[in-house]
Amino acid sequence: MDTDHTEPAEDAALDAYSRVVTGVAARVLPSVAALSVRTARGAGAGSAVTIDSDGLLLTSAHVVQGARDGSAAFGDGTEVPFRVIGADPLSDLAVLRVEEAAVPPVELGDADGLRIGQLVVAVGNPMGLAGSVTAGVVSGLGRSLPARDGRLVRLIEDVIQTDAALNPGNSGGALADSAGRVVGVNTAVAGYGLGLAVPINATTRQIITDLTTDGRVRRAWLGVAGVPVPLPPDVVARTGQRRGLRVVEVVPGSPAGVAGIYLGDIIVSAGGRAVSDGQGLQRLMLGPAIGTRLPVTVLRRGAFVDVVAVPTELTR
Repeated sequence: MDTDHTEPAEDAALDAYSRVVTGVAARVLPSVAALSVRTARGAGAGSAVTIDSDGLLLTSAHVVQGARDGSAAFGDGTEVPFRVIGADPLSDLAVLRVEEAAVPPVELGDADGLRIGQLVVAVGNPMGLAGSVTAGVVSGLGRSLPARDGRLVRLIEDVIQTDAALNPGNSGGALADSAGRVVGVNTAVAGYGLGLAVPINATTRQIITDLTTDGRVRRAWLGVAGVPVPLPPDVVARTGQRRGLRVVEVVPGSPAGVAGIYLGDIIVSAGGRAVSDGQGLQRLMLGPAIGTRLPVTVLRRGAFVDVVAVPTELTR
């Protein structure tokens, strides 16, 4: 009796799962391109996602590293040249433009709303197999992925971990939610068996805008380094915030130093946002912060102290 009741329920669940995956595939696949690039290091391949009707594509910066152009092949058989508009290795995102392909753009979602266990679908071109679709769940959130550009090293924050299979060639492809909204850009840099995706959120939308309009990403610099530490119980009770960022380095003459931030201070908030780790501060250090007044609240010898810093542009 139990088996008779269970099997129809399982069949219905599998049918519903299949409908979601096929629906997402039908919606996203036409907008995903297989990229071919050639640089001084040799030939390479990857994926890209069409993000607007004017021919802009989003991909991983490492896919087009060292390349100015290449070719993009879509599922309808169209193959067109692309040129690199801008690439940002520190976020592992790049924007490309094609002039001729008329494919529908995807809808960009918001990865900040994802939950562990949520169904996601990866669309890309792994191992040269165009138009491949894999499905899985969000298996982790808030991961960090180190990225390097010359001497600069930065953590890409809030990276999505999924058990949807990703392999070389998937990089730059779409990670979509059950509604077909693209919430991440897949990367296979980590290797087999571990799927990671750079999230689509307010921070990466700003990066995409900067790459589209300026061809590069301007970043702000505060000149401070810190480590996360627990806040005292009375501060937790007062603010509801459990961690802050203890300052362990202040560059002499930097915006932080000029503002009066000292070694041993605990940064509690910046720009009106709680700061509990380095990523929380890093999140604010994009182009719009350059040259603007940034209010910073620090905990110093048990008392709150407010200072104002003016970040400058980060130069390589």
